[in-house]
Amino acid sequence: MTTREVRDDWADRWREFHRPLVLGDRLAVRPPWIEVQSAKVDIVIDPGQAFGTGAHATTRLCLEALLDLEPRGPLLDLGSGSGVLAVAAAKLGWGPVTAVDHDPLAVAASAENARANGVELSVARCDLRTGPLPTAPTVVANLLRPLLLVYAERLAEPPERLLVSGLLAGEVDEVAGAFARRGMREAQRRERGGWASALLSRWS
Repeated sequence: MTTREVRDDWADRWREFHRPLVLGDRLAVRPPWIEVQSAKVDIVIDPGQAFGTGAHATTRLCLEALLDLEPRGPLLDLGSGSGVLAVAAAKLGWGPVTAVDHDPLAVAASAENARANGVELSVARCDLRTGPLPTAPTVVANLLRPLLLVYAERLAEPPERLLVSGLLAGEVDEVAGAFARRGMREAQRRERGGWASALLSRWS
């Protein structure tokens, strides 16, 4: 067994790991110790229980897609984590916004980050595998492939718009196909660094 001394500046180095995500002048996501960014929408997210501040490629892809969509009524964030997508949606004009996650720590983080950003979210715990499925006209699901496939299988009625992410680029066709069997078609696909998101819409 070996031990390694932890340097005294570990807390500062941990903070340096969390850099702001800036999408031009349209939107910025930052940890609370970073000063306000010069963006129209400024979001502060405390990474807390290692949920991060939205810098992962899949979260960025979702934020880019939300920026390009016209806010239209209620929105549901499935697998909210720190709540960054739900907070962003609320600030961009969706409402009411609901954020759900299976992890109680994520539920607490979403609620706290909503308060920190001055937005109102409905936050709850949800098990996509066995529990009742919440719904909304617009749904954002930044989840891994297995959970997205479970969601597609259990979905009784498709939402008007569904944004799926958390996928490797090679997994999108399978997931889009699963939702196609529920009456949804792929309208847009984005890729970054080997990850991907897809915007699906209900057949009219």
